[in-house]
Amino acid sequence: MLAVPPGLDPDLLRAFVLIAEGGSVTRAAARVGRTQSAVSMQIKRLEDFLGKPLLHRNGRGLSPTPHGAWLLDRARQVLALNDQIWTGFWEPALVGHVRLGVPDDYALRWLPTILADFAETHPAVEVEVVCFNSETLAGRMEVGLLDLALLTEGHAAPGWTGQEVWRGPLRWVGSTRHGTHRRDPMPLVLAHHGCTWREAALDALHGIGRACRVTYNSATQAGCFTLALAGLGVTVSTTAPLPEGLAWLGAADGLPALPDMGIELLQSRSVAGSPAAMALAAGIVRGFAEAP
Repeated sequence: MLAVPPGLDPDLLRAFVLIAEGGSVTRAAARVGRTQSAVSMQIKRLEDFLGKPLLHRNGRGLSPTPHGAWLLDRARQVLALNDQIWTGFWEPALVGHVRLGVPDDYALRWLPTILADFAETHPAVEVEVVCFNSETLAGRMEVGLLDLALLTEGHAAPGWTGQEVWRGPLRWVGSTRHGTHRRDPMPLVLAHHGCTWREAALDALHGIGRACRVTYNSATQAGCFTLALAGLGVTVSTTAPLPEGLAWLGAADGLPALPDMGIELLQSRSVAGSPAAMALAAGIVRGFAEAP
């Protein structure tokens, strides 16, 4: 008979995944509520157990070695199954209906994984996803038509405080065929007045004295990308995969740096009385934190 292989400790795998994704023992220790030395010892135990180095230090922090990269995807799968089993036995089954508002570009980028994970642990909860721009979603939150909403920072109505779940750079996007960014004045494809992305783009161009004009408006990122593909203007976006025919633009193209932008999670005042909505809110925060 073949010898039964020894079991892997999920806590050791979780420490490894958190460091590999965040590049830092400090951040991983904060996530699991342990000291840095305790988490470092966990990684040492895992490397001793597997007999291979799993992490190495580079200029930006810690990153997986080739053996670590091979382990990373498999460790995520093991942890997902571990958490699903634990939740299935110890957490009471949730039922209910949650109304979630999110801009379409955020929905496509982040929600598939977040909602798939949520459905595995809470299959009896019905989630209604509503896609509009941030300004419209903020208005729906005010009148009680949504339980949760993901908004670009700066759109929450007065008196509403959102929890930041992501922050990253805003960048210029233009057609690879039309050289739109070289026109004078430079045509722009942006959202409507009041959008924080629009104001950031215009402020940056005015700051360097670059002539520009907004030639088209679109309430959605998909609409802005479509118009930019047609060579009708330069647009802006957070870092994400771009459709074929679009490219990131920057200082080499004569364009100024843009500020970082955040994504905020707003919760309606009734969420505290809805375990299903509270569970989805926690899942969204966790999903953004774990996203690569």
